[in-house]
Amino acid sequence: MSEILENIKTMVIQGKPTQEDEGYDDGLIGKPGVVELTESALEDSIPPKEILDAFSDAMEEVGRKYDEQEYFIPDMLASAEAVGSAMEILEPYLLQAGTEMKEVFVIATVKGDLHDIGKNIVSLMLKGAGYRVRDLGSDVGADSICDTVEQEDASFIGLSALLTSTMQEMSVIIQELESRGIRKKVKVLVGGAPLSAEFAEKIGADAYCEDAFEALKTTEELR
Repeated sequence: MSEILENIKTMVIQGKPTQEDEGYDDGLIGKPGVVELTESALEDSIPPKEILDAFSDAMEEVGRKYDEQEYFIPDMLASAEAVGSAMEILEPYLLQAGTEMKEVFVIATVKGDLHDIGKNIVSLMLKGAGYRVRDLGSDVGADSICDTVEQEDASFIGLSALLTSTMQEMSVIIQELESRGIRKKVKVLVGGAPLSAEFAEKIGADAYCEDAFEALKTTEELR
């Protein structure tokens, strides 16, 4: 891996989107972040796919640090946001280069629930892995989610809830997919603190994901 790709990987792990940001370790203020390094890599004609692979490698390392409790949710979110910022620059180059983007993944926090930190992390990680993410935000109803699935010909839906009072909305969404005759066309992943694998099975979801890394791993397995 070239030096600039190694630097991209390092700054993703550091959770440093731009040179103005601090990063995980001391002494990084003023040094190029993921955005500046991505721009430099593109100027140096490094293939966009290699830059995307550097993002992926870095997030795998972040996942390891999280599993070993060296990193916590704010650290993981910082790294995911760094990738998300750079993906806005990289995606047009990936398309121009003919790099095959992965399937459309529609993601939302369900109706009545405004919590979005976990959902945002999953969204950013999926983008970094090459999925075409349509993040609908929080407090989103069944009709909006299902309309987007149909319009975008999505292959995956990610549903998040943090409140026990809103988790039943996931069942409503799956029922709406059934009524529209599109349930079999999409895989439904659910996640959030009050959920469980048993709940996912009960409502007819395809998988329960405990965290963002499991969500990405499960999505890859369901492709």
